[in-house]
Amino acid sequence: MGCDGGTIPKRHELVKGPKKVEKVDKNAELVAQWNYCTLSQEILRRPIVACELGRLYNKDAIIEFLLDKSSEKALGKAASHIKSIKNVTELRLSDNPAWEGDKGNTKGDKHDDLQRARFICPVVGLEMNGRHRFCFLRCCGCVFSERALKEIKAEVCHTCGAAFQEDDVIVLNGTKEDVETLKRRMEGRRLRSKLGKKTKKPKVAESLSKSDVSEEAPGPSKMKTGKPEETSLDSQEKKTTLPPGSAAAQGSSSGKAGKPPCGAMKRSIADSGESEAYKSLFTTHSSAKRSKEESAHWVTHTSYCF
Repeated sequence: MGCDGGTIPKRHELVKGPKKVEKVDKNAELVAQWNYCTLSQEILRRPIVACELGRLYNKDAIIEFLLDKSSEKALGKAASHIKSIKNVTELRLSDNPAWEGDKGNTKGDKHDDLQRARFICPVVGLEMNGRHRFCFLRCCGCVFSERALKEIKAEVCHTCGAAFQEDDVIVLNGTKEDVETLKRRMEGRRLRSKLGKKTKKPKVAESLSKSDVSEEAPGPSKMKTGKPEETSLDSQEKKTTLPPGSAAAQGSSSGKAGKPPCGAMKRSIADSGESEAYKSLFTTHSSAKRSKEESAHWVTHTSYCF
């Protein structure tokens, strides 16, 4: 019952007001973002990768997610924009020499300083604990603080020397506005890659068709120029105007394709109006013939036996 024994209740005890909204502790949120994987909620272990929206993951967790997409997980929404391993970049992180980790905590009675970060900026030396804005480059994966990029303005990476543009700079664990801008960049990048693939396909098809046409087309030796009647007349004129020395060469070269009958060849040389010196070169000439007395015995074989 209450209200006996001289107790005086107060208003907040009798009247229930609206429930207070529970506020998330900022330090706990920073620790969860910078020390734990967004997908598996496990402690970040190398190799560590980052997506195009600036979230940190364990590479093993990403590979398992890509291989087993059928499993319905609530945390799968955090990586729904990752379609392949090419959509993430492996980070090159610089270790913090002041971070001891679990080295001195052998008995389990040591306090873990969550404000001390595992990694630092290699240029300025700021700790990557969420209090300072950090970003990485898509082209090489090197991680720097935003202050280092602003103070040392360069178009080349400070550690590996790789060239980069403004679109390659991605803020790690940025605000909602940063995530929206990164999302727009990601969609535009993927659209351009799709259009580039579509334009490459017709070019490849055209090159293949051109190669096929060139193979089918006859070469310069097979091409015929002029009318067949004209070519036959020209060839006949060339045959008649050939010198005597070239006639023998032509006969020897054309003998492989199709030899004319021997009688026709002998008659053409004997009946021709050439000099006797030229005719004496051939065996059909009277000077080349030998009598039976001059010929060798039938047992021996000489080139003069006819």
